[in-house]
Amino acid sequence: MPSLNEITPAQLSRLIGTPGAPVLVDLRIDADFADDPQLIPGAFRHAFTDLDTLLPRLRGFPVVVFCQKGRKISQGAAAILRHEGIACETLAGGQFAWRDAGLPMVEAANMPPLDNQGRTVWVTRHRPKIDRIACPWLIRRFVDPNAQFLFVPPQDVALVAEKFAATPFDMEDGHFSHRGETCTFDMMLAEFGLSIPALDHVATIVRGADTNRHDLAPEAAGLLAVSLGLSRMYRDDLAQLEAGMTVYDALYRWARDATDEGHDWPATSA
Repeated sequence: MPSLNEITPAQLSRLIGTPGAPVLVDLRIDADFADDPQLIPGAFRHAFTDLDTLLPRLRGFPVVVFCQKGRKISQGAAAILRHEGIACETLAGGQFAWRDAGLPMVEAANMPPLDNQGRTVWVTRHRPKIDRIACPWLIRRFVDPNAQFLFVPPQDVALVAEKFAATPFDMEDGHFSHRGETCTFDMMLAEFGLSIPALDHVATIVRGADTNRHDLAPEAAGLLAVSLGLSRMYRDDLAQLEAGMTVYDALYRWARDATDEGHDWPATSA
């Protein structure tokens, strides 16, 4: 049974991918990370010897810290952060417990480089519809919650990527893009190692909507309709992205928890 200030891997896995997920801080030393260079989805690395510089980023948010085994580094760092007024828990058993439970991990080597603020920077075509909203949602919920997204005219994507050290996505002939019959969302799931049944289900719907293959999933036509509606509602691409985050939050929770639930009228149950 975890202590009062611990969260189990199973409990944490239910929070990851949702708007209520805690800030996840990987405190493993370099040698331990080199032995297993993967990240719990949404986590970022930070030196446990430099906690003071982390405080502004953590204030006002629930936090979970973890090291390799969840003992001395995790417990000490969490105690210090709680002393500074941060609501902080440790991951019971650390990264080893998460790994041994068979829970998904992100391949760190496949992540783009970080900017001087410790975030990934992405660039794509402006006026997003489906993939260019779904992929930012995936990145913010499972890869880098602080990721920055730049929406620019199509002819300027490559130039902006070069000048601002940004990673292009959903661009023809790009690395993070369509491959064969799959779309960019599919490719990102594979690239980051996010083999999660609910995400695979969402990916099928996104692929169906984004490639006009509504036969792949009955929900694909609905996602297309909602996506086109959002694109008409918002002139500002970032405002559209924020609205779209809620759409994909709901779609993910449905895929994870509610696919066996229907609705009819008159109601047949309470």
